[in-house]
Amino acid sequence: MTATPAAEVTHNQWTDPKCAKAFWDQQKYSAYRRLLADTIDWAAPQAGERWLDLGCGSGPLSDALWQRTGGRVGEVVGVDCAAVNVEQYARLQSALGADPARLRFVCHDFSGGLGLFDDGAFDCAVSGLSLTYAESWDADRKQWTQAAYDRIFAEVARVLKPGGRFVFSVNVPSPSWVRVALSSAGSLIAAAGTRKALRQGLRMMRYGRWLKREARTGRFHYLPHADVAAKLKAAGFTAVEHRLSYAGQAYVFRAVAPA
Repeated sequence: MTATPAAEVTHNQWTDPKCAKAFWDQQKYSAYRRLLADTIDWAAPQAGERWLDLGCGSGPLSDALWQRTGGRVGEVVGVDCAAVNVEQYARLQSALGADPARLRFVCHDFSGGLGLFDDGAFDCAVSGLSLTYAESWDADRKQWTQAAYDRIFAEVARVLKPGGRFVFSVNVPSPSWVRVALSSAGSLIAAAGTRKALRQGLRMMRYGRWLKREARTGRFHYLPHADVAAKLKAAGFTAVEHRLSYAGQAYVFRAVAPA
C-alpha cells in the first residue's frame, strides 16, 4: 500500500457537485440498467419493508425499490456524501408521488460509520457501486487502510434486523470504464444524441481515472470477489453469493444479516 501525502487526504471528489452530477445519467447506459435489474431482482423488495440505500447518488436504486413494490415499500432512506443529490430525491418524490417521509435523502459520509441509525433500524439494505469508496486514513502510518471498508460491513450488519437481506454491487479489480462505455454506446446515443453521449462518457471516464488512481494508493478498494465475501463473513453475514454484471465490470453480492 502506497503512502499518500497528507495534503491530499481531505480532497474527495465524490462530495463535489460536478462529480456527483457526472453520474446522474449513468442509468441511461444499458450496462448500468442491467446492473440495476440484477440488483433489484436479488433484492426482491416487499411491501412494508424499510430499506437503506447506501451511496445512493441520484437515487436509481431507491426509485427501483419504490416502483418494484408499487409504492408499498415501508420506507427508503438514501444516504450519500454529496449534498447535491437532495435535488434528485426531490424530483423522485414528485415524479413518484411519494411521501417525503417514506422516500428521503440523508447527506452523510458512511466512511465514518452509520451512527445516525439505531440497531435493527432497517429490514434490508442495497448499495450500487459505492461501498468500494469507504476511505480511512491512518495518520500515524501516513497511509490509507481498509478499516472503513471493513467497518461499513459491520455497520450494515448492525442496522439490519436479524435475517435482513443485503444486496450490493462493487467493481471488479481494475475495472474497464471503456468496456462499460463501448457496451452501452448505442443506448446512450439513442437517449442523449451523439455529442451529448460523447461528452457524458468522457466526463465519467475522467472521474473514473481519478478513482483508479486513488485505488492504487489504497484509498479505494477494487477487490477480488473472494476478498469481499471474506469481509461479509467476518461481519457475520451468511448465505453469501455473487454474480457478474455491468458488462463484466462489477459483482453483485447477496447476503443475509446475522441472527
